[in-house]
Amino acid sequence: ALIVDDIVDTGGTLAKVAEAIKAAGAREVLASSSHAVLSGDAIQRMARSPLSKLIVTDSIPLAPEKRIDKIVVLSIAELLAKAIRNIHEETSVTSLFV
Repeated sequence: ALIVDDIVDTGGTLAKVAEAIKAAGAREVLASSSHAVLSGDAIQRMARSPLSKLIVTDSIPLAPEKRIDKIVVLSIAELLAKAIRNIHEETSVTSLFV
């Protein structure tokens, strides 16, 4: 099962959803999020959760002490560069997302 969320702050809701999905019979539970705030005890929650992976972008830098094996960080640098280029060239930014 794949959980998609925009922001993971404390991770409480994400952990509970992952637990519910696993209890319902999912063999594997993954999650993705655009913005990993990961405040407070979020890292510990993610580590204890049944998530096999949490895939996030680097829209918010993830401090070294918050990096655990379960978290995969994807760069948005190329996307931002293309958006800046398209704005400079007065072409569509929307085309990057459709």
